[in-house]
Amino acid sequence: MVDINILYQGELRSTATHEPSGTTLTTDAPKDNQGKGESFSPTDLVATALGTCMITVMGIAARNMQIDLTGTKVHVRKEMVSKPIRRIDTLAVTIAVLVKLDGSQKEQLEKAAMSCPVHKSLHPDIKIPVEFNWA
Repeated sequence: MVDINILYQGELRSTATHEPSGTTLTTDAPKDNQGKGESFSPTDLVATALGTCMITVMGIAARNMQIDLTGTKVHVRKEMVSKPIRRIDTLAVTIAVLVKLDGSQKEQLEKAAMSCPVHKSLHPDIKIPVEFNWA
């Protein structure tokens, strides 16, 4: 269990504090939804959570395989729709791995990425195409 405390600061901005570490982050509504767009929006954090979760789970699998994925890059492109309601439509993920691996290793790491808890928790209406670019 992890507690996150959120304080609404007004002007569509909130500060969230991660209780175990004391780390804080600020969210702001995006410009296309009445905000200033000066920080991550809540839906940006969903995209961030997906990308960081996928590489973290890959990193765990890689560590168990004695592979160092340092330098791997993850790009997530978030696309919103407004009808019938405003929601995330697509989170397109591209993962660029710089380490040369064999087919079995690639398969294990892809399987790990696709099993990340965030990916498994997102609503099935959200499209999540994933592309792996291998060295």
